[in-house]
Amino acid sequence: MGPPRHLNLLPDDGKTRRISWPVPFADGIPELLRLRGTPVAVLASGDPFWFGAGSVITRDLQAHEWCAFPGPSSFSLTTARMGWPLEQTTCFGLHAAPFSRLRPHLAPDARLIVLLRDGQAVHDLGAYLTNQGLGDSALTVFEALGGPRENRTDTRADALSKHAFSHPVCVALTVMGKGRALPKTSGLPDDFFDHDGQITKAPMRAVTLSALAPRKYERLWDIGSGSGSIAIEWLLSDPTTEAIAIEAQSDGAERIRTNANTLGVDRLQVITGTAPEALGDLPAPDAVFIGGGLSEALLQHLQETLLPGTRLVANAVTLEAEALLTYWQAKLGGTLLRVELSRAGPLGAKRGWQTAYPVVQWSVTL
Repeated sequence: MGPPRHLNLLPDDGKTRRISWPVPFADGIPELLRLRGTPVAVLASGDPFWFGAGSVITRDLQAHEWCAFPGPSSFSLTTARMGWPLEQTTCFGLHAAPFSRLRPHLAPDARLIVLLRDGQAVHDLGAYLTNQGLGDSALTVFEALGGPRENRTDTRADALSKHAFSHPVCVALTVMGKGRALPKTSGLPDDFFDHDGQITKAPMRAVTLSALAPRKYERLWDIGSGSGSIAIEWLLSDPTTEAIAIEAQSDGAERIRTNANTLGVDRLQVITGTAPEALGDLPAPDAVFIGGGLSEALLQHLQETLLPGTRLVANAVTLEAEALLTYWQAKLGGTLLRVELSRAGPLGAKRGWQTAYPVVQWSVTL
């Protein structure tokens, strides 16, 4: 079994049955499983367990039913052609994923290798980079890499219109241009997010993320998510993290999705609803942030339902919310922090300090 382009590379011995793998790819799994008990060779390019078909094919098989014979991956072949150190090159499989997943990695001189769905996707990638202000980026497009019809095209992201490309295709990319790179520290500038004013401002966001302390493979609940900035920066901290944003307003929930997609973390799950009612069926978190909708009922629910060891961080601006956090800190312990921030701004013909509302933050490990 395999794609027609792979089967066509085999000599015809007149004995071996050939089965073309169907499109979409998932339709081939039941057909493969119907051949259980029969010796079957599945043909796949390169290393099938690196952005390949291996894990999907073996998911429903027992360990004794299969063995793999990996070859050089497209990434290894590409770096061998480019002379790039593979360990310093970021690799992506974007056959069915948005180009925005590249966004956190688009910085001057960054080297990326991107596997793409088809030839048109190369042009779509060039348009995406150009729209990000990175049209100067150097692209090397490889078609049928490692095969008898391998072809290489060196070009720029903004100069692809005269080229036609065919599948299978991958792109080696060196980022160039004046486009804005995402900082790697917590507290992105506010203008990276679309918001209606309901956003944890950058300095306070940095303090909050420090208190939440994201770690690999952890899940966050961001309650009263607003623009989604806390959940999004949690996800940006590491590709293995998960986050669920809970937002009462439907337009706010849509804004969160847009922000997440734009900044390359489309894995953010967004729930439209209010807490605690919307929390019932969600997978347990490792950390919870309350940015909106703080109430006695919500804190009581979280205390009763969250697992021991869960980290809880809540921010308060109003006197009533501050009093509630003060009471719960006395009850459960943890740390109370009061943050007052001022920015220089115009004051008549001169300048003065413009003071924001102070924020009280309670952080505790349950």
